[in-house]
Amino acid sequence: MSYIYCDNCLTMARDIMAKGGVVMWPLLICSFISLAIIIERILFWWRERRGKQYTPLIEKLFHHTREGDFDKAIKVGLEKANSITRVLVAGLEHRDYSLTESMNVAASDEIARMKQGLSVLDTIITMAPLLGILGTVMGIIRSFRLLSTSEMMNPSAVTSGIAEALITTATGLIIALVTLVLFNTLASKVQAETRRMEQIVTQFEAAYKKGLTHASDHRL
Repeated sequence: MSYIYCDNCLTMARDIMAKGGVVMWPLLICSFISLAIIIERILFWWRERRGKQYTPLIEKLFHHTREGDFDKAIKVGLEKANSITRVLVAGLEHRDYSLTESMNVAASDEIARMKQGLSVLDTIITMAPLLGILGTVMGIIRSFRLLSTSEMMNPSAVTSGIAEALITTATGLIIALVTLVLFNTLASKVQAETRRMEQIVTQFEAAYKKGLTHASDHRL
């Protein structure tokens, strides 16, 4: 029974592709690219969520920093690196140059990793409906060209051709709508993680200043 259902689905998909015309192929490519990016981003955020489980590790890094033991803090931060610890460790490793500037650069790199692929999804959201409209216009032009020929005298055939041409518009809108929902979800995830990173970096700067005081006291 399942095999029959799958065969029916494949037959329906082939019919839709054939009726939609050549524009259905770039729409199909857009859907595959969108799906691939979304799956990759879901796996990325799943790995990031696992990294958030290392809160005790971050607390330990903060503790050593407040105590002025910066080398120990770097070692702790490198044990199980995640986006937050990579930013904090980058600051400590280049603290002689500028702790804040180094963390800002590292944070920009991490945010760029979080945004990876989002620009492509944004392009697909705009491109898919336009491709759909292009396919529909091409189909309408083809239908009216048939109407103008002496061989085609049946208006119902032209209207059915226009209905088939609208398949590309519907397909483009579906791809754009699904991609838009997932794009907004991923973008809000990036914004939330960016705010969290800014809060931790601000707290870490205070911990570092306290650590400098401890380190100077030990030298005395």
